[in-house]
Amino acid sequence: MQAEPTKSLVGEEYEVEIGPVAHGGHCIARTSEGQVLFVRHALPGERVVARVTEGEEGARFLRADAVEILQAAKDRIEAPCPYAGPGRCGGCDWQHAKPGAQRRLKADVITEQLRRLAGLTPEDVGWDGTVVPAEGDKLPAGQVPQWRTRVQYAVDADGNAGLRRHRSHEVEPIDHCMIAAAGVSELGIEDRDWSGMASVEAIAATGSQDRMVILEPKPGARLPLVELDRPVSVMRVDEKDGGIHRVHGRAFVRERADDHTYRVGSGGFWQVHPKAADTLVKAVMQGLLPRKGEMALDLYCGVGLFAGALADRLGEKGAVLGIESGKRAVEDARHNLADFPRVRIEQGKVESVLPRTGITDVDLIVLDPPRAGAGRRTVDHLSSLGARRIAYVACDPAALARDLGYFREAGYRVRTLRAFDLFPMTHHVECVAILEPVAKGS
Repeated sequence: MQAEPTKSLVGEEYEVEIGPVAHGGHCIARTSEGQVLFVRHALPGERVVARVTEGEEGARFLRADAVEILQAAKDRIEAPCPYAGPGRCGGCDWQHAKPGAQRRLKADVITEQLRRLAGLTPEDVGWDGTVVPAEGDKLPAGQVPQWRTRVQYAVDADGNAGLRRHRSHEVEPIDHCMIAAAGVSELGIEDRDWSGMASVEAIAATGSQDRMVILEPKPGARLPLVELDRPVSVMRVDEKDGGIHRVHGRAFVRERADDHTYRVGSGGFWQVHPKAADTLVKAVMQGLLPRKGEMALDLYCGVGLFAGALADRLGEKGAVLGIESGKRAVEDARHNLADFPRVRIEQGKVESVLPRTGITDVDLIVLDPPRAGAGRRTVDHLSSLGARRIAYVACDPAALARDLGYFREAGYRVRTLRAFDLFPMTHHVECVAILEPVAKGS
């Protein structure tokens, strides 16, 4: 006998009380039947009408949007962006919350992830419970920091540039992104016809006037003649191998941080907020307190930001080994650090390359892993190297908490944790944890 198909609940509406914030830019509520709702566009303590956007009867949870606010929280404001809201642009999560409230929500998420995944309290990790805004970002409610130096626009069927709706391939056409950095906005991407393109990524470097667009054509489409409001380099995504190839201008932008210029090739990783690189270097170096002549590892090193900062401070007798999987990023890192003879950059995955190096002890370690974190195997290996301090830079509090739990099991404790709001209006947050070995007998 064939099972009855599960009934979709998309479009169903529930009047609910909004509970705590959860990781991912939404809050938790429950239907009268007890089914969990992950509700966007709501704030803790509110009473709202929530309309289901994903899910079915019997599912572990449903996703929903708050489409009517029956009782508003004191931290609610009218979203400054006209494209924010249920069913609209998915780029921002907290446009409807005061800036200070956004940071408190992020702090609540970090606290919850530490407790749930690592069994740690803020006191255990030396964190005062605050998420610190970047310099210049502490603005009144209703004002939005222009921080996003890289914006990937999707293109709709009519050739209009826009941003994707939440958890959707549908495009929300826009005429301006409020969180885009001035260097991106001044290109005028939204004013052009991009017919034939699947996406257009705009990059505005920090500390130089370098501007770049990366075009991804639809299959068989020809590249347009790119005429924007400022000079730009033009790159294209190859539809066969996904590689990025130069069409016009430089194949890189020049970024500036910690009194160094870094070449970042097309598609290479660089922190998106203009203040992020300097903010994170300062936090990492203050936590590690490098000494002349020490040996350090920079893992997932990208184009060499932390390796360069370490090399500066370790002096002529110090040494740094960087490991990075991206071929182009390794080329850039070697170029950027060519003036440091005792810096070596190896290409490959950390878990594969590090054991092959034969390194058995180091003084300092910096790791800035991708969103998934480092994982138990890598944490165990790092813990065996006897570093006096480890700096863990994390863009995902859940992955950070899991890995901090592994470090604790391997004999390291968190000395300090700092959190930075380097992605205003979104749920993302950057953390820097400084770890040290647990003293024997303690």
